Amino acid sequence: MANIQDTDTIAAVASAIGNAGISIIRISGSEAFNVATKIFKGKGNFNEYSSHTIRYGKIIDPDTNEIIDEVLISKMAAPKTYTTEDVVEINCHGGFITAKRILDLLLRLGVRPAEAGEFTKRAFINGRIDLVQAEAIADLIGSITEKSSKVAVTQLEGRLSQILQRIRKSLVEILAEIEVNLDYPEYDFEEVTINQCVQIINGIIGELKNLIESFDYGKVLREGLNVAIIGKPNAGKSSLLNRLSGKNRAIVTDIPGTTRDVLEEYVNIQGVPIKLLDTAGLRETSDVVEKIGVEKALEVIDLADLILFVLDAHTGFEKEDSDILEKVEDYYSKILFVVNKTDKADEEKLKEIKIKIPEIIEISVLEDYGIDVLEKSILQYVNKAEIDTDNQIIITNARHKKLLVEALDCLKSALSAAEAGMTLDLISMDIKNAAEKIGFITGHEITEEVIMNIFERFCIGK
Repeated sequence: MANIQDTDTIAAVASAIGNAGISIIRISGSEAFNVATKIFKGKGNFNEYSSHTIRYGKIIDPDTNEIIDEVLISKMAAPKTYTTEDVVEINCHGGFITAKRILDLLLRLGVRPAEAGEFTKRAFINGRIDLVQAEAIADLIGSITEKSSKVAVTQLEGRLSQILQRIRKSLVEILAEIEVNLDYPEYDFEEVTINQCVQIINGIIGELKNLIESFDYGKVLREGLNVAIIGKPNAGKSSLLNRLSGKNRAIVTDIPGTTRDVLEEYVNIQGVPIKLLDTAGLRETSDVVEKIGVEKALEVIDLADLILFVLDAHTGFEKEDSDILEKVEDYYSKILFVVNKTDKADEEKLKEIKIKIPEIIEISVLEDYGIDVLEKSILQYVNKAEIDTDNQIIITNARHKKLLVEALDCLKSALSAAEAGMTLDLISMDIKNAAEKIGFITGHEITEEVIMNIFERFCIGK
């Protein structure tokens, strides 16, 4: 990874590699315009083009005068660019070869290959965006539902950053007030200052708690929810997978033990990304292959965020169901019990199930009954706090949550110190630590190692 202070002119293919209508090569740095002048031939002189305009022309190898491609070239002068540096973007015909030839030509002329996330890292270092916004760009690129995309856009717009900056500013102002009291002890305003600090800190603690509580839902929107579908053989697990995904992904037969491996399918339930994991029927078996499937199913259960335990309304609660329930009793808090085949239910058998398990969701995959209730139950499980993503700021990043929790602990410690009658200088230490933790989130106070770690996860070209 390049040094954080590097100012080399860099270039990379900013579009996906492969056959497409166009490919985009992005160049950023002080030599971007000079390099473009050497390889681009169009009407007029490139140096005389106005900023933020697009021109038609050809990319030509200056050593051989060979035409590499017809292109559209964008010229964008600093500081009103993505990186705040001079930026050139070459729109060439799509495909691996053409883009590679143009990029090789740039590298031959002294431009350095951009590293993962380096364009966005420069935007951060040059002060155009803060670290929260930079991470939101990566989230936006990786969004897999419309709702996760909207959350990323909200953070990119700076709404979370504004909250964090306001909180940090309040903490800094408290520290300044404390400093005045320490410098001028003869005025004896310590008690008044402590009372003011406690009042402000209590308000900030409430805000931090709200942000922290939003993380569980935010994490699901960002990364998706792993949902394992379990149950005895032939309970309808694979049929449920097919219905929720809208595909005939799993083979469905009346023969128990048809599913031998874990099948994965991604679905979008009202904007929430779900990874469904259809497992082998959990039962004792002498079949070597099926036994491996059962072992994998148990592994999936351990890693799942939510478990759909499928029961059969026709056969009722059998010993196999009881055995499975024993295996998963440690995961009871993350299980939704789904009773399938209600279209051919044995009422006595169904009553047995309700006695064993009072809270069930009745469905019939065959008749498409109760699926909407099941989806609603999944969403309620995911969003226990009933967070409104359209009107509420949420956090989606584990790094942010960790630092918010640490800041919260610091402020709780400051309150405890105040209640215990500690002096202002001791109270201020906890407040200062809390302000630093908030600063680490936005990048006001951050180490080079952390910056490198964040941006190396980005794609090349962004």
